[in-house]
Amino acid sequence: MNLTHTNNALTFLLTLSFALLGVSFALGANPNTLIATFSFYELDTLFSVNTLGLFTGTAMIALALATLAAHFKLLKPMPVAVLALIVCIVPLLTLLASNRWMAQLGGFPIIGSGQGIIKYFAVIPLYLFLFYKNKLTDKQHVFLNFIPVAMVLLWIGGMKFYEFEAKAIVGLVETSPFMSWLYTVFSVQGASNVIGGFDLLFAVLLGAGILINNKKLIIVSGLACLSVFLMTQTFLITATGALSSGALLDRLGQFVIKDLWYVGNLIVIATLMRLKPAK
Repeated sequence: MNLTHTNNALTFLLTLSFALLGVSFALGANPNTLIATFSFYELDTLFSVNTLGLFTGTAMIALALATLAAHFKLLKPMPVAVLALIVCIVPLLTLLASNRWMAQLGGFPIIGSGQGIIKYFAVIPLYLFLFYKNKLTDKQHVFLNFIPVAMVLLWIGGMKFYEFEAKAIVGLVETSPFMSWLYTVFSVQGASNVIGGFDLLFAVLLGAGILINNKKLIIVSGLACLSVFLMTQTFLITATGALSSGALLDRLGQFVIKDLWYVGNLIVIATLMRLKPAK
């Protein structure tokens, strides 16, 4: 995949994901997320949840359209990058709120509603690559795109070893034609441990491959990491409650669609590491 193909793929993934998220929020999906986010800024008392949903949805739809316009040189990159930064920073700052953390389970690194929030870290490196590739070295771009991949796989993967998380994913795993077999071989906790172990192992191996510039290790571990994020997209079809007739994406659907950003991160890593001579 050359740079042109990579740019096209990233533009598609970002445009599709923010368009779907934007329409979903505008139609009233996931009000609890809106309240949890805007209560941090004390805006939930000033505006109704419907207004906050419309505002959030409009911002995301605008970002999707602006990303597409900038790709075709109809808009300068700067306002798009600024809008993307705002869309990401607003939820990311709420990680500082106490309601994001499960204090009864130790707080950091155990997260509650912050699981979906940390995924916004994946977006910023993608826009840096799209619009400011020459401002950073290839090594810096690879590093910035690896960080969110490692963060989500290590963080959420590590949570799979906790009983509350093992029980929480039962509805996803048992309805998946690709993963339901795990429960015939392992217990609920055992299956969750296998999933978590897979995430942790290949996140570490991908980092090692990048560090020593071993292309075979990068390919194997990169494909394994990619399979995690592609697998979650199948939950849109198989899991109950991922899609909503009234709001397009429900809470689970919004959580899953954000994994498209990690597909983009991995595409950037693969493109730049492929262009780099192997040791």
